[in-house]
Amino acid sequence: MTNTRRHAGFTLIELLIVVVIIGILVAVAIPKFSETRGKAYASSLKSDLKNLGTQQELYFYSNRTYSSSLMAVNMTASPGVILAITEASPNGWSATTTHPSADPVVCAVFYGNASPVAPATNQGAIKCQ
Repeated sequence: MTNTRRHAGFTLIELLIVVVIIGILVAVAIPKFSETRGKAYASSLKSDLKNLGTQQELYFYSNRTYSSSLMAVNMTASPGVILAITEASPNGWSATTTHPSADPVVCAVFYGNASPVAPATNQGAIKCQ
């Protein structure tokens, strides 16, 4: 009689090796995913500041001054984004945006004679940190 034995499945060692490999792949992928989400939120910060700039110019065209109110310029921030106009006058305006999960966390811009708001250093250029 010959001893013929058929392997019908995987051994415990083979299954453990596969589980370890999957664990390593997940450990590498999760930080990359979090970094990508943070950059997406940062894009929302910049986008909201650009949209605010457009709305401020429309408001200025009608009223010959810039608005210190988001409601007056008909501006709504993206979900989770905190948008604030820090200064507004007939000669310029400045604003900041923040999001707790963004990477970087704060963006700012200023136009005209408004005081620069950190991290913005050049007029009209959105800067984040």
